[in-house]
Amino acid sequence: MTEHDDSEQLLAQVGEALAQSRPLHIQGGNSKAFFGEPTTGELLDVTAHRGIINYEPTELVLTARAGTSLTVVEQALAAENQMLPYEPPNFTGDATIGGAVACGLSGPRRPWAGSARDLVLGLGLINGRGEQLRFGGQVMKNVAGYDVSRVVTGALGTLGVITYVSLKVLPRPERVSTHVLTLERGAAMQQVEDWFRQGLPVSGAAHDGQALYLRLEGSDHAVSAADKAVDGDRLDDPDIWWVSLRDQRHPWFTATDEAPLWRISLPPLSPPLQLDGKEFHDWNGQLRWLRSRLPAAGIRERAAALGGHATLFRGDAGDAEVFHPLPAPVMKLQRRLKHAFDPHGIFNPGRLWREH
Repeated sequence: MTEHDDSEQLLAQVGEALAQSRPLHIQGGNSKAFFGEPTTGELLDVTAHRGIINYEPTELVLTARAGTSLTVVEQALAAENQMLPYEPPNFTGDATIGGAVACGLSGPRRPWAGSARDLVLGLGLINGRGEQLRFGGQVMKNVAGYDVSRVVTGALGTLGVITYVSLKVLPRPERVSTHVLTLERGAAMQQVEDWFRQGLPVSGAAHDGQALYLRLEGSDHAVSAADKAVDGDRLDDPDIWWVSLRDQRHPWFTATDEAPLWRISLPPLSPPLQLDGKEFHDWNGQLRWLRSRLPAAGIRERAAALGGHATLFRGDAGDAEVFHPLPAPVMKLQRRLKHAFDPHGIFNPGRLWREH
């Protein structure tokens, strides 16, 4: 992939949109077009703005322009035996690093390695006044403006156009193994929690309704010792299985089923959902995927009762909003934040919350 700095063109297009009060639809690889509310506006394509700006493996930080392919970033890290610890999903294989940050989604390692928001050290942003801003830094000890980087992460492009991101990276584990154990979901969650408290190097725990898939990774010595403690059936190529889960290519997700797919986030060791539908648990039960035709209100009521929230990830659930409704005071703060970054409302209007 040829490197190219397209920031002036992006800035010019934002300026024209402001002058004409014209909304913009920000798009990278379009791998997550299904996620979020529908939005309108002139296409602002960031994929020409690409290339790794700076990568010093000894500093454990990589900085890349927003349109850089996530695959290119992962290949550069793999060449130095490093990785993005939060495992951002790639879905179609066309994801960009800017889109990965804008969506803020994290993979199976998230409870043990941190989320996208935890690992963004800094970023560049074109705001709704046509200004180029820089937040945070390119080294781990530079945290100036870090909170702004966290706010932009997961905002689905509603606060501005991300131009570059600086991310914390980590060395790849020396050894990885995955055990498959036939355990009931509740017993599996408690067992994983016990193993983690005992110091086992857990980095993934998923349950497909039939069995627990437990990933262990770290030094050769630590994983070898943990393997003996767990002693389950072993997957021959664990990376393939976890990537299939990360990118929703696992058979549970690809099986023919037109029921809406819900993403339900819950506190650790939460009790069963007790909702009609099919479930897949990730993050040792803190993330529960639910295929169900139940009304959205009932699903969200149950999620809230357990201390969590439910997102309509894929599919149609009538007139239900994609994201769990916020209390009025919190929504007021969200709208004030949007106005501060994008006072004319030109970026991805309605993508995060419906315009009322």
